[in-house]
Amino acid sequence: MDHYDIAVIGAGPAGAAAAIQAARGGAKVVVFDKAPYGRDKVCGDGLTPRAVGALNDLGIDMAGSHHIDGLRMIANDTTRELLWPATSRFPAHGAVWPRRKLDAHLIDAALEAGAKVIFETEATPTLDGTRVTGVEAGGRKIGADLVIAATGAPGTVARMLGAERVVDEPFGLAIRTYAETPRHADKHLEACLTLTDEDGTPVPGYGWMFPAGDGTVNIGVGALSTMKGFKKLNLNKLLDSYRDLVQDDWELGPNLERPRAWRLPMSAQKRHGDGWVAIGDAAGLVNPMNGEGIDYGLESGMLASDLHLENPATAPQRYDQLVGERFDSFLRTGRRFSFLIGHPWILRTGLRMAVGTDAIAKITLQVMGNLVDSESPGASGKVLKAADSLLGLADPVLRKTRAVS
Repeated sequence: MDHYDIAVIGAGPAGAAAAIQAARGGAKVVVFDKAPYGRDKVCGDGLTPRAVGALNDLGIDMAGSHHIDGLRMIANDTTRELLWPATSRFPAHGAVWPRRKLDAHLIDAALEAGAKVIFETEATPTLDGTRVTGVEAGGRKIGADLVIAATGAPGTVARMLGAERVVDEPFGLAIRTYAETPRHADKHLEACLTLTDEDGTPVPGYGWMFPAGDGTVNIGVGALSTMKGFKKLNLNKLLDSYRDLVQDDWELGPNLERPRAWRLPMSAQKRHGDGWVAIGDAAGLVNPMNGEGIDYGLESGMLASDLHLENPATAPQRYDQLVGERFDSFLRTGRRFSFLIGHPWILRTGLRMAVGTDAIAKITLQVMGNLVDSESPGASGKVLKAADSLLGLADPVLRKTRAVS
């Protein structure tokens, strides 16, 4: 039986980052993906400054991406256009890079680093009791000291590992398509924070215009499960309604493809165990306040490999501990906040505040850019800590009074 130091299930950004980091560190790595090379992953295609920083850490050439200077936030009649902040941790720019191109570029880097990549092959963990000993793929078993689940939204692998989402926690749904526009080279992402469904109910989520620099814009909408009527929410109609709002400003052409939807996991019952770790979306590492997770996927993938290279015996437990220290308080705050804005009157008030003043808008910008975590200094870090404490006290009430989907 073939044996590898690390077997990665999933060749998206998180899995590719883990493979690149491990292979460059001298590990013997194999990556499995059930899709063919160059497949398109449904996504908003936006890269935060945090994601760009992670790609820089990986030494990825980003010449094929479209440079983004900042974020334009729209709430009712208020528009604020802000530049990404310059920090010591992250660059002062983001990017838009369609996933078909981004994912191919990253997996090419993994191949160049020495990882073996097997496409069009579904892999599942093999277990000896509760310990994961490798994977089964293509009708054969392959041994591995560490299996990394980079499988995105929960499915077969998550069920086998007990890493499914926490049922009582929120999740998101999103839908996107592409359209031609003369504003394709715009240097700002655009987010409309005030969406309503066909009945006029405020939707906790946002609509986006992410210019790709290639003649097109990625246009989409996302919503959180905490809103009243979520189960009846028609994403196609919500997208059509949002498209009508931006049609004239962006001079949009017809949709270039059928709109496609996807699920955004925002929690996981487990993200590690004996012989395995989950990274990225598979670990529930998605910001509930913007649906973004590519940056967390890249960071968690690199972290998992670094820890395995340092000490294979302690890597899974250390990984869970460090991910928790880095992200848990912010993501927990985001999930609690999503219960809060599930109430329409609170959502309306909150959105007015989010862009009401320049100071608060700058904090909103950092939240939307995934620039806030347990290590954040300054006003945004203080606001995060205060919000985590206050929402923690309110959490039982928020859950008890949550909107009925």
